[in-house]
Parts: sequence; structure tokens; C-alpha cells
Amino acid sequence: MELSGHRVIDAPREQVWEALLDPAVLKACVPGCTEMSGTPEEGFEATVVQKVGPVKATFKGDVRLEDMKRPDSLTLSGEGKGGAAGFAKGGADCRLSEEANGATRLDYDVEAKVGGKLAQLGSRVIDGFAKKMADQFFENFKTQVEGPSEADGGVAAGSPEPAEGESGASKKGGWFGRKRAD
Repeated sequence: MELSGHRVIDAPREQVWEALLDPAVLKACVPGCTEMSGTPEEGFEATVVQKVGPVKATFKGDVRLEDMKRPDSLTLSGEGKGGAAGFAKGGADCRLSEEANGATRLDYDVEAKVGGKLAQLGSRVIDGFAKKMADQFFENFKTQVEGPSEADGGVAAGSPEPAEGESGASKKGGWFGRKRAD
């Protein structure tokens, strides 16, 4: 499965670059990520829990940052094993460019592959899921770098949900009512 897209992020290119190297930002952006540790130089170890169709799995794997050309481009690549569910691997080539208004355009090309029980679900289910994951990652990344918008009720993606009885938006609050960058 291959997919391309972009986001315009209201932040300077250097700030966007630094966020791409930050494990805390990456953890908050990867849907279902429960753990992320490591460094950009050595790579990161991650644990991600996901449900694809009827298959729910915990993937443990590695994320590497390669071909880094500060602050222009890098490749995020990773692979994880989900036990009986199979494996997933993929990567994203990311390119940063400055916009006239001081914002940064993040262009990406994503490639993903799965095997094992997951592959038996069929390409239609897998492709739809992979597209959703990539869209969520890059939208979460945009929110992490820019900070929460008023449409989010002031809650950034990856922030804890309010306790019962508290007001505020849930983690998905920013997905509704916000104009998406195309």
C-alpha cells in the first residue's frame, strides 16, 4: 500500500524538524502507541496496540530515522511483530519546505506492508486501515506542533481525556469541526 499527502503546519521549519526527532511527540502521534523510547541516532523502540477488522494485536518493534538532511527531509521506517497476528512494516519519506507565511509544508510518501493473519484480511481492509493510520499520524503531528486549536476545546492530541465530571474535549475532539489541510 502506498499513499502520498501533505500538511501545512503553522510553525517554522526548524521547529517541525525538531518535533520529528522527539520521541514524546512521535508517541503522541502514532495511533495506539503505548510506549516509545530511544534516540533519533540509535532509533526508537515502540509498542503499539491496534485492532484491524477482527484482529487485535500488540506490536513491538523498532522505528528508525534514516537519510536525515536537516532541516529538509528524512525517512521514518519501522517494523513490528504482533505475535500470531503477523507483522507490519513500512516507512514514510518526509520533506519539509517553507511556505510564504512562515508555515512549513510537510510532504510525505508512505508505504506499508503486512503479513500473517493480518494479510488474510484482504487488501481492501488493510489499505483502508493503513490510510487511516497515516492520516491520523500526520494530523496528530500537525496538532502536536501547532498546539491545540480552539476547535479542539484546548486539548491536544495525545493529551489525557478529562476525568468524569470534568468539562473538555476528548482525544478525538480535534477531528470534528476542524478544517483539514489538503
